[in-house]
Amino acid sequence: MEWSLTHFWLILALVLGLAELTSGVLLLLALAIASALTAGLAFLDLSFEWQLVGMGVFSGILVPVAIRWIRPRFSPRGVAYGTTGTGVEQGQRYRTLKRDFDGAVGIKINGDFYRVKVSDSGISDLPENTEVVFQYFDGTTAVVRTPSHKEQ
Repeated sequence: MEWSLTHFWLILALVLGLAELTSGVLLLLALAIASALTAGLAFLDLSFEWQLVGMGVFSGILVPVAIRWIRPRFSPRGVAYGTTGTGVEQGQRYRTLKRDFDGAVGIKINGDFYRVKVSDSGISDLPENTEVVFQYFDGTTAVVRTPSHKEQ
C-alpha cells in the first residue's frame, strides 16, 4: 500500500477526533471534519497548496459553526458561559462562602469563586452565609453591597 496525502489528512482527522474526546469544546471536532473534507480534495488530486486552502476554508466555516451554534446545545440549561463580568449578574443576590484552604470570604458566580469587598466600607471579611448584592468586578474581586432593610 502506498501512502498518499489522502491518508495523511484522514489520519489527521482521526487524531483530532480522538483529541476531541479529551476537550469537549467541539473545536477539535470541527477541525477533524475539515481535515476529512480536505482528504476528499487530496483524493481528487488537487495540489497540496489547494488542499491547504481547502483546509483553511473548511476550518473557517466549521469552527465558528461548531462554537456558536452547536456547542451551546451541549451545555447544561441555565449556564451562560462567557457571560461572567459582562454585567448580567449585577443586582443579583448571593450568599457568602468561606473557602476551605485559606478561609477567604467570597461568592460563587457561575460556579467560580470570587473574593468579595463591600463597596461603601471596603470590608472583605464578612461572616459566612451573609446575603450580599453583587455590583461589579474590580479585577477578580466581586464588589458587593449589603441589602438594606427596605429592599427585603
